Amino acid sequence: MKAVWQITRLAEVCQTAAGGTPLKSNKEFYEGGKVPWLQSGEVSQGEISAAKTFITELGLKRSSAKLFPANTVVVAMYGATAGQVGILRFESATNQAVCGILPNKTFIPEFLYYLLLSRKSELVAQAVGNAQPNISQQKIRDMYVPLVTISEQRRIVFTLAQAFGKIAQARANAEENLQNAREIFESYLQSVFTARGEGWAEKRLDEISTFSSGGTPSKTNEGYWNGEIPWVSGRDMKSTRLADSFLHISQSAVDESSTRLAPAGTLLVLVRGMGLAHGAQITELMVPCAFNQDIKGIHVDPSIIPRYLLFALRNRINSSDSVLSNAAHGTLKINSDELRKVRIPIPPLNDQQKAVKTIDLLVAETQRLESIYHRKIAALDELKQSLLHQAFSGQL
Repeated sequence: MKAVWQITRLAEVCQTAAGGTPLKSNKEFYEGGKVPWLQSGEVSQGEISAAKTFITELGLKRSSAKLFPANTVVVAMYGATAGQVGILRFESATNQAVCGILPNKTFIPEFLYYLLLSRKSELVAQAVGNAQPNISQQKIRDMYVPLVTISEQRRIVFTLAQAFGKIAQARANAEENLQNAREIFESYLQSVFTARGEGWAEKRLDEISTFSSGGTPSKTNEGYWNGEIPWVSGRDMKSTRLADSFLHISQSAVDESSTRLAPAGTLLVLVRGMGLAHGAQITELMVPCAFNQDIKGIHVDPSIIPRYLLFALRNRINSSDSVLSNAAHGTLKINSDELRKVRIPIPPLNDQQKAVKTIDLLVAETQRLESIYHRKIAALDELKQSLLHQAFSGQL
């Protein structure tokens, strides 16, 4: 039976405050500091037991930063983590991107934590800003909250904590199974490309292929864009086969800019960007495409099946310590000189065909398992939201 609760604005029953940032250029505010100073990216921990950054007493005194007591409920207001909620389990200052809801007699912190989790989508939907959401402290203060007895709060918290614990375990199991499926696939690839049979050879990549570079047509020339030719960027490199892209360009863009058209059968390898965080990203073009400067085109010798080379090259890059690395500014990159030197095991053509057939069967099975586990994870996340909705609509 649905409970009837009285509601009120959060500001009527709770005191809120935002943090602040001591001047970054003043070393006296940071060096040797012992005052914990929480940043918005750390809020998503849930129960927050430590801070990564510290400021000095002087930095605290001479800035808008303020100490929040233990059991303050904190909400990230800006950026990618906007709407995330946590509970401080120690005394800490925060930056200005964090709103603190101070301990009070109306709510136990765990109840307020779950309540704000249930309103995350609502808060983010009200955020302003273009590239990144920005939740104002006033939006949090204006949020309507139910007035519930402390004993009822404890009951709801206990019920949610029990359910969320089981969901977390189920989610961890699904993620482990997902990782196991990927590892089995990679293990098989490793066995294929370390085996040696009659007629096998090993050659450098630049001995069996040529390379081409991409480019970006001028964004200010409207005639270059919205054409018929797929123009591939890092965002499109999510599959081992590619027949279309998010953006398209015109023939004049190919003729008059640094981008070039690569024929079907070309392998594209991402050489710069965060898409490399999970290893080499390589795709085979099924149709002619242009591509940007973060990608290299590999044009394969006719004696090599492109799809065989794709998996062999991916395996070699991912097992190498020298090909994939961090650029000076922190972006992941593939070293072009080292890429050319990668040694590829080359079996006879019929062995390449057998390997590709077996790999494709395993790819299909791995993708099937990944789909199952992704659906399970999504269903568990939906269950959490459903439980939160029930809890704070008086139905739990």
